[in-house]
Formats: sequence, structure tokens, C-alpha cells
Amino acid sequence: MSPAAAIIIALGVPAVAQSHVVEAPVYQLRIYELYPQTKAAFHDRFRDHAMRIMRRHGFEIVSMWETGTAEKPEFAYLLRWPGETEMKAAWSAFMADEEWARIKRETPAEHRPIVGAIQDRTLRLTDYSPPMK
Repeated sequence: MSPAAAIIIALGVPAVAQSHVVEAPVYQLRIYELYPQTKAAFHDRFRDHAMRIMRRHGFEIVSMWETGTAEKPEFAYLLRWPGETEMKAAWSAFMADEEWARIKRETPAEHRPIVGAIQDRTLRLTDYSPPMK
């Protein structure tokens, strides 16, 4: 046994550094690249359909923002989940939802594609983060 290993065992120090991440809740930040010519159609579809269907599958939308520039608009929203397992299950159910599939198919051709690149980030609170309100 190496001297370092003997000291770690003697002092009861964990061999792996302790994580500073809290397991739950988990937040998810999604940022959608919008196109100026389809931005209004995107907001209509998200507000009138996606939000309702997401709620049905357990999505908790914390807040939504417009960001970017006039030439390159973006839509960002923050979701709160009990944990990553629930997040993955809810997304699977949402993506398989027949009503959502129908709404996407019925999006007029002049509004396709309605979004460009999508950024998806899972955010895990640190143990020293101020509490979320």
C-alpha cells in the first residue's frame, strides 16, 4: 500500500472528491434559434399548444424569455423537474404524444422549419447555491 493510500484510510478521507451537486430538483434550460419570418408562428404554437401538452406530461415551466438579436432571435425557457429520471420520461412521452405530432404535421409549409438549432442543458444545483424561489 502506498503511503498516500495509508493516510487516506487512516484519516477516513474518501478516495473520490465529494461532489458539490444536489441530486434534486433538476432544472433544464432550453434555447431555440428562431427565424424572424416564423417567430410569430413559433410563439403561437408554443403558447397555444406545446405548453398545454407539456403540462399534461408533467412539465413545470418556471419562466420563458426572448433573447438574441432582431436578426437572430432566440426563445429560452427554464423547466423544473423532480429528478433526471422524471425529466427523461416526460420528454419521451411528450415527443410520442399523438396530438403534438399532429400539430407539427399541420404547421403550414411557409412556417417550416419553425426553429433552428436547439440547445438543451440540464442544470444541477450546487450545494452552495442560494435557494430557488
